[in-house]
Amino acid sequence: MTATQCEYVSWNQFYSLCDKLHQRIVASGFHPDIIVAIARGGYMPGRILSDFFGLLDLASLKLEHYDHLHKTATAVIKYPLTADLTHKRVLLVDDVSDSGDTFAVALEHLRRHGEPAELYTAALHHKVVSSYEPDYYAQRIVKWRWITYPWAVVEDVNTFLSQAERWPADAAEAASYLQRVHGLRLPQRVLHQVWPKLGSDNTNRN
Repeated sequence: MTATQCEYVSWNQFYSLCDKLHQRIVASGFHPDIIVAIARGGYMPGRILSDFFGLLDLASLKLEHYDHLHKTATAVIKYPLTADLTHKRVLLVDDVSDSGDTFAVALEHLRRHGEPAELYTAALHHKVVSSYEPDYYAQRIVKWRWITYPWAVVEDVNTFLSQAERWPADAAEAASYLQRVHGLRLPQRVLHQVWPKLGSDNTNRN
């Protein structure tokens, strides 16, 4: 099995990325009437951007494309958008543009909810391998790697450790494995917060 190389994004880094993304959108002259977040990764940037723009109009739709780190064949709408976008300036937000499929499916779905006045897309990270490039992004990723966002640490670490030959005996061993195999360097404070929340049967894994 090929190890997935990772980068951890802290809450402070996340907030800075949102700030950069907001500045780029403002500089372009676009001001949304409504932000639509793609769940689940788009929830957090969507909420912060809505705050930066002074918007209370924040909606969402949920797509499923990943079962943990494992990509499914196609992105599908699980929970559809309920808002009417007719004549509105719309900003569609996700955390990352990885394959591009999620944005493609989401955009097709949005166009069935009224004809917007304007429709733009935004992400914190844009990976150059993606088939879709968002209109706005805070950071461009040239060398592909998995981005572990602060709201997904438990999920990602659980997945990575479950792929190890045996479950680590303690947080220190887990940290060593994550850094050695995945290049994932978690702050000690974060790791010790995460460790008790991992698989409840971790003491019995081998």
